[in-house]
Amino acid sequence: MGDILTVEGLTKTYAGGHQALKGVDLSISEGEILALLGPNGAGKTTLISIVCGIATATSGTITVGGYDHARDFRAARDLIGLVPQEINLEPFETVMNSVRFSRGLFGKPKDDARIEEILKLLSLHDKKDSRIMTLSGGMKRRVLIAKALCHEPRILFLDEPTAGVDVELRKDMWEIVARLKETGVTVILTTHYIEEAEAMADRIGVISNGEILLVEEKDALIKRLGQKELFIELSEQIETVPAGLSADGLRVENGGLVYAYDTQGESTGITGLLADLREAGLHLVDLSTRQSSLEDIFVDLVKEGAQ
Repeated sequence: MGDILTVEGLTKTYAGGHQALKGVDLSISEGEILALLGPNGAGKTTLISIVCGIATATSGTITVGGYDHARDFRAARDLIGLVPQEINLEPFETVMNSVRFSRGLFGKPKDDARIEEILKLLSLHDKKDSRIMTLSGGMKRRVLIAKALCHEPRILFLDEPTAGVDVELRKDMWEIVARLKETGVTVILTTHYIEEAEAMADRIGVISNGEILLVEEKDALIKRLGQKELFIELSEQIETVPAGLSADGLRVENGGLVYAYDTQGESTGITGLLADLREAGLHLVDLSTRQSSLEDIFVDLVKEGAQ
């Protein structure tokens, strides 16, 4: 599929001189789930706010579904749904009326059947006549998603969708996002939870200090940048790396040895290391490996970006 959202050379400088975005380029394919990771203050919310028309860019261009964001703002904005991080709902209104009102704001004709479909998708249909003040935090967040979907957007932005919810509700939200993808909605989410990106995203974007460090397929990213560690349990615990074992990436941990190696290298060096261990008179008890997680990769990227 083609790109449904393209951002080119986007910058944002506030009155005080702070540059929140520094020439951001980003292309998002129709129907994909992109997770945008970054530390606090990285520029995630600023980027979303500009694309959704809440804030204005200092420079750069945005194209949404073929529409220029500046020249055809209304047409571009109609294709976008936004679920903000903060829960800000009318407590005395019913779920149905709240979602119905949001649809009207976009100039859409009344269509309760469509709204009920959305409520069923989000497991809210049995709460449609309940006042929002009676709902749990997780249910309220689902109402926010329903309001963002009611005008039938092709792109949905989720800004920290599971902030402040428990693990069970977080996993429910993952299932909801998967269902949305099945209906053809393109999803862009910002998150602090690395496992959220691993569980849901097709591609991972990393933003730090107002700059996109990379955007890559999740599995390819882990494979390309990930390292493996070989844990070597010995018959007798050691405190330092024995003389004669000079392999790079070798360290002592819990009385055994840990060897970090690149899975994409021409040679892992494991065969030579095991031969050196025998030569040093060390006896192996067990071997195990661990792949670097997305969290390890993310931390390393942000550190490099800050240098």
